Amino acid sequence: MATETESEPVSEAEAPWRDPSLPAEDRVADLVGRMTLTEKAAQLYSIWAGADADGEGVAPHMHDNLAEPADFEQLITDGLGQLTRPFGTAPVDPALGTLALARAQQQIMAANRFGIPAMAHEECLAGFAAWGATVYPVPPAWGAAFDPALVEEMARAIGRDLRSVGVHQGLAPVLDVVRDLRWGRVEETIGEDPYLVGTVGAAYVRGLESAGVVATLKHFAGYSASAGARNLAPVRAGGRELADVVLPPFELALREGGARSVMHSYAEIDGLPVAADPALLTQLLRGDWGFTGTVVADYFGIGFLETLHKVAADRADAARLALTAGIDVELPTVRTYGEELIAAVGRGEIPEALVDRALYRVLRQKCELGLLDPGWSPLSAAPGGDGRPERGSVDLDPAANRALARRLAEQSVILLDNRGGALPLAARTRRIAVVGPLADDPMAMLGCYSFPAHVGVAHPEVPLGIRLPTVFRSLGDELPDAELTCTRGCAVSDPDRSGFEAAVAAARDAEVCVAVLGDRAGLFGRGTSGEGCDAADLALPGVQGELLAALLATGTPVVLVLLTGRPYALGAHAGQLAAAVQAFFPGEEGGPAVAGVLSGRVNPSGRLPLSMPAGPGGQPWTYLQPPLGLAGSVSNLDPTPLYPFGHGLSYTSFAWEDLPAGVPELPTDGAFDLTLTVRNTGERDGAEVVQLYLHDPVAQTTRPDSRLIGYARVPLAAGEARRVRLRFHADLASFTGRAGHRIVEPGAIELRLAASSAPADVRHRVTLRLTGPERAVGHDRELLCRTVVEEPHKIP
Repeated sequence: MATETESEPVSEAEAPWRDPSLPAEDRVADLVGRMTLTEKAAQLYSIWAGADADGEGVAPHMHDNLAEPADFEQLITDGLGQLTRPFGTAPVDPALGTLALARAQQQIMAANRFGIPAMAHEECLAGFAAWGATVYPVPPAWGAAFDPALVEEMARAIGRDLRSVGVHQGLAPVLDVVRDLRWGRVEETIGEDPYLVGTVGAAYVRGLESAGVVATLKHFAGYSASAGARNLAPVRAGGRELADVVLPPFELALREGGARSVMHSYAEIDGLPVAADPALLTQLLRGDWGFTGTVVADYFGIGFLETLHKVAADRADAARLALTAGIDVELPTVRTYGEELIAAVGRGEIPEALVDRALYRVLRQKCELGLLDPGWSPLSAAPGGDGRPERGSVDLDPAANRALARRLAEQSVILLDNRGGALPLAARTRRIAVVGPLADDPMAMLGCYSFPAHVGVAHPEVPLGIRLPTVFRSLGDELPDAELTCTRGCAVSDPDRSGFEAAVAAARDAEVCVAVLGDRAGLFGRGTSGEGCDAADLALPGVQGELLAALLATGTPVVLVLLTGRPYALGAHAGQLAAAVQAFFPGEEGGPAVAGVLSGRVNPSGRLPLSMPAGPGGQPWTYLQPPLGLAGSVSNLDPTPLYPFGHGLSYTSFAWEDLPAGVPELPTDGAFDLTLTVRNTGERDGAEVVQLYLHDPVAQTTRPDSRLIGYARVPLAAGEARRVRLRFHADLASFTGRAGHRIVEPGAIELRLAASSAPADVRHRVTLRLTGPERAVGHDRELLCRTVVEEPHKIP
């Protein structure tokens, strides 16, 4: 192995690590043997450097968590592992940003003696987080669509855009299962059920990876279970909650999606920070699950071991804990894996073998991406090669992207209630008052990890870069013959009520009032939803609840439209609303999607991925409750949601027929098919969502009364029917038993075919007995309820 003083120039082009015909392991082993400790460490960190607005290169980004900016030119002399968010740090024209990134890569390659480029990573949760890039709906909207194939298509488009400009890794999807609706980052999650989160998340991973981009699962693990719903608060979840609720989506996305990277959680679980936990990051992730990719730090997460968690004495100690746990790459910039790490290895405090272990994983990934191949050039992604491209020559928001964003937005809108058929708005409706702080606000469509909300707000002089139609403008397009007025009434979170009078007057003069209320996405208290924007309770923010009550008091029918990042309690108003529609930050095409549902052009098919509470308190609560977590005589608090997980209405009607008889017995390693026919008995095209739940009446540990184990979205034209087949494997009934490992237990179970998680929505029950011995199952168990939706046929 080469030492600091023995390093020699690498001039031979025929070095084994340069040979693409050799296995990646052989190439990496050869390269590692040639590297000095300083060169090794350089591959284990990133530099936060935004693209220069003129395309000249990158410039280090200054962040509140950094004492001083990084010296880019000095740091790259020994190589560089990653570049942090060259497009997602400040507004930059995509064409010039692509050129700037390519020139930065040229500089990095020229500076280190092996000519190794850096991996560039970006945020991509609701689309590529870059100026001018398509903004898709947020993850709760993916869950609401109950359509993994469409989410995979979206992720593939995001991946193509990332690769087209030279980005290698995307920091998505978020696979945290919601445990408390008050948590600010609910808007980044897919839902409150691990099966829905896992299947939709795996689809996103497949899409991103199919485009050649490394998908990053986050936040592994436990982050969403923070005490009191406070961001970064301690997690006090027990082992069974972790095993049966928190971890399964990650397991599914790794095995069924093929993710190549995992980001650790900021959380501490039972007093141990995840960033310092080898049981999670090495034993479980790699030993039990067989993961071979990279583990990257959440931003500044390694340093937090010293500064926030207080389990490390200094930066070197933080590096020791993180490397030992299994974190390979420090993001977003170097703090602990640079000089402090090198010095600690020199003092014998950190074994160099730990550095080598992380280095092998990093270089293997670079090898798989082609970054170690002799012919790789950063200019292949730059428009016009090394010449200067024209601004606007790279389009990250083409018509095809917008059409895809529109499809997902339309499928995700949820019709919560429609008393007396108030929706769709009748063509004869002439006077419509559109009221509320979000009625004509373009930012109402966007989550906190969209570029305009995450970065653009700090650059008010720069245009948004994308077209963002509002609900008011879009409804005007849908109903050109109607007379629409628009009044804000109040702000999202400001207590000012001075606009109530005008809003009430507008509602009183209208035939219908459309109240558009909800959240403003932001960061660390600068919004009502988003990272660090946790809620004290689930009442509508600010005085919006009072505004809604004032509108209802006019006697004019009120249609409520919620544009939010989390569900809010509507119990005080539900019986008075003419109709209610929920859209979780639906992206740049959200305005037309919501307006399409209101007008009737779109038949709503979204289903709630999160229970919607009746009252603002009584949290935390999700539908995955054992008997004592449900309503009962032992408590005066009734946690029953106003609208349950899986709920959603349509403008058409469906019949479920030819329901399965089931089988009386099934071995604990057996499987069988449940089949049914779904018919569209209405006069409009629509889509039904068949949901399969498991009820385990007696088990060795307490179990949720009902939990989702399968589903199928069934689109049907008016008068059509489709046969649906869902394969139940006994492994889907597995849980963590008394001994602490996952088992399939013999005994009676009940399978419920339902339209939601509520008992009243169960369409059919199949009771069967699992027979044979208790089975211990592991990572190789069946994780999916395989479904088939046959081609439609007309009703005779």
